[in-house]
Amino acid sequence: MEFYEKTEQVTTKNQFLEFLNLLNKDFKLNVDEWENKSIDNYLEAIESWIEEMEGYYKNNNLPVPNNIDWNFLATIFYVGKIYE
Repeated sequence: MEFYEKTEQVTTKNQFLEFLNLLNKDFKLNVDEWENKSIDNYLEAIESWIEEMEGYYKNNNLPVPNNIDWNFLATIFYVGKIYE
C-alpha cells in the first residue's frame, strides 16, 4: 500500500500515531526515496504544499477541506521543537 492510500485511512488519534510511526520507519529504511532529507527541506515542502493545496484538491477532483484546525496543526509542529 502506498503512503498516500494510508493517509486516507487515518481518522483517529491511534491511526495517526501509527501513520507517524510508519513514516518515521520509512525515512530510516528508505531515505534515498525521500525528496526532503533534512528538517528544513521537509518543513519548506509542507509550507509550499499548503500554499497550493486548493489546486491539488481541485486537480484531483477532491473536495477542498474547509474545517482544518490550523491552530492545532501549528501546535503539533511547535511541540516537535520542544518536547522530549
